[in-house]
Amino acid sequence: MMVSRVVAVLLMLLSIASAFVVQPPPSLRSLSVAAPPTTSTQLEMTRHGKRFKTLSKPADQRKALLRALTTEVIRHGRIKTTLVRARAVRKHVDHMIELGKRGDLHARRQAMAWIYDKQLVHSLFEAAPDRYEDTNGGYCRVLRTVARQGDNAKMAILELV
Repeated sequence: MMVSRVVAVLLMLLSIASAFVVQPPPSLRSLSVAAPPTTSTQLEMTRHGKRFKTLSKPADQRKALLRALTTEVIRHGRIKTTLVRARAVRKHVDHMIELGKRGDLHARRQAMAWIYDKQLVHSLFEAAPDRYEDTNGGYCRVLRTVARQGDNAKMAILELV
């Protein structure tokens, strides 16, 4: 008895609610509205107040990665890495070249503290003033290449200009 009463009340509420549903005019019923195309399935949030990319690494590993990439760019002149890492390490490579252009003792010690290879620092301080005497900044170039095969990561070539 109680169940049939509840069902009757629900049916009555449903019929009352359906009376208030607005139907589109007949001229618009045949038109179909397409959903807007989605560009990405990932949720991307704004990084308010964040100063640098964390590269999904703790601080010590991130610093070691940036130091190693900086050393290799200066040693070889060109490396292939991910786009985010290339953009992050570009700042450090430019700073090391600025130190090499300055050429004083304090700049040399700062470069020694960042670059792993002592002989590479000496060669940088010999070559940088001559090679980059006319240039004020922008010593690196990031060239985008095809995505990596395994995980489709965006790749780039970081090279000295």
